[in-house]
Amino acid sequence: MANPKRKQSKRRSALRRGANRFKAPQLSKDSDGTAFLPHRVNPANGMYRGRQVLDIET
Repeated sequence: MANPKRKQSKRRSALRRGANRFKAPQLSKDSDGTAFLPHRVNPANGMYRGRQVLDIET
């Protein structure tokens, strides 16, 4: 079994792990076309899963 010749630094490990951190959020679209985060209330119109749950004043 191969072993590393030198200890890997904490910074090098953090740089490798940091590459996976930045991802664009996956957005859902409502029936009227507004984008929002899934499993959350749409802040633009107060709808969640096709029903009104917040009273949004326009």
